[in-house]
Parts: sequence; C-alpha cells; structure tokens
Amino acid sequence: MIRLLAVRELRSLFAMPSTWFVLAALQFIFAWFFLELLQVFLDIQPQLAQLANAPGATATVATPLFNLAALLLMMLAPMFTMRLIAEERRNQTLALLLSAPLANRQIVLGKFFGLLIFLAILTAGVPLMLCTLALGTHLDFGLLLGNMLGLLLLTASYIAVGLYISALTAQPVIAAIGALAVLAGLWLADIAASAENSLLHHLSPLYHFRNFNSGLLDSADAAYFVLFTVMFLLLAMKRLQNNRRYG
Repeated sequence: MIRLLAVRELRSLFAMPSTWFVLAALQFIFAWFFLELLQVFLDIQPQLAQLANAPGATATVATPLFNLAALLLMMLAPMFTMRLIAEERRNQTLALLLSAPLANRQIVLGKFFGLLIFLAILTAGVPLMLCTLALGTHLDFGLLLGNMLGLLLLTASYIAVGLYISALTAQPVIAAIGALAVLAGLWLADIAASAENSLLHHLSPLYHFRNFNSGLLDSADAAYFVLFTVMFLLLAMKRLQNNRRYG
C-alpha cells in the first residue's frame, strides 16, 4: 500500500502544470550556475596548474553546485509538502483517506516516499550535468556520490518537517510558510551561532550536509538525518492518529 500511495502522489504531482514550470525553471538555474562555475574553473586553470595539490573540477564545480541545490530545496520543499495533508483536509478528502483500511504509517510513508522520489527527479539534472565533465577531465566520483547521498538525506529531512507541519493545519499556504519558517530558522540559527561547538549548529540539517558536500562521509551526520527524519514522520503519524480519534 505504501508503494501504491507513493505512485498516486507522483502521478498527482506530475499532473499539475506548475510542476513542469518548476522543473524547467530549476533546470535553467542549475545549468546557468553550472556553466558559470565551469567558466570560473577554466579561467583559473593556469593558476591551479602551478599548485601542488590544486582542487580539481569536481571540487571547484560540483561542491558549490550541490550547495546551491541544497538551498533551493529548502525553499522548494515546503511548496510541495504543503499539499500533502493540508490540502487533503481543506478539500475534505482526508476523512475519506483516514476511513480507508490504511494505517497511519502507510499514509505518511506513502506520501513521504512519493515526494522524495519526485524531488530526486527534479534535482537529477545536477549529477547528470556534472558527469559530462568526465568527458574532458578527471572526475572525483567519490565526492560526487557523497554529495548525492547527502542531498538525498537532506531532502528527506526537509520533507519530513513539511509533512508534519502540513498535518497541523487545513491551510496549505500556512503549512508552506510554517515549514519554511522552521527550516530557515534552523539555517539562520546555524549561521548566527558564533561558538564552534554550539548546539545550534548541530540542530541544522544544512550544517550536517557540509561534510557530505566536502566529500566526508560521517556516520554521525547520517545518523542525525535518519533520526531527524524519523522523528518528524512519527509526529505526523501521531497527528493523523489524533485525527482518527477526535475527527
């Protein structure tokens, strides 16, 4: 049932005209920054040739491009998570969904995985563009895969937050603003924290993405994303359970 709900969610997302506009706009932005970063790399190539351990094309182009994708997803994810449950409640279809022989876990995970696959498709252009660099230079596939894994975990955490906020209200716009406020607040708290070991750093998903972005696979960062995502998914399930119980 989780798979069927995920497929249903994917179909509904791709059926919206706005989805194709966002897809086209996102690919344009990625392509623009990719070409700009590539041009910068080519311009500084003579200076890099004189360095003993000069950064390659992957570090110069891929790292900032994935960082851009992480920031864009922070703004995009609430736009899609707002409709997951809040829109169902506003359209009075949530009651039908809850009355079906589906567990809360199946509903939440079906919507979660459907949107996760969708956002992975939206950002697939980033690694595809970067793979073209292998035609003319050496590409650090380890760094590339680390960034892809980190971006996937980061996206999952964004969706989990947005899904929980969406379960709290019947207004999609409020759900989007609330999710964006939580994600942006964690990001700004990370930036504002002056102490290196401040707790505010460790609460931010983008802070834990930095190691993946630089090619370091830290189990502590992976554990953070898993726990962060699971916590908000459980909160969303709890909210749906309250809806079943109290209407």
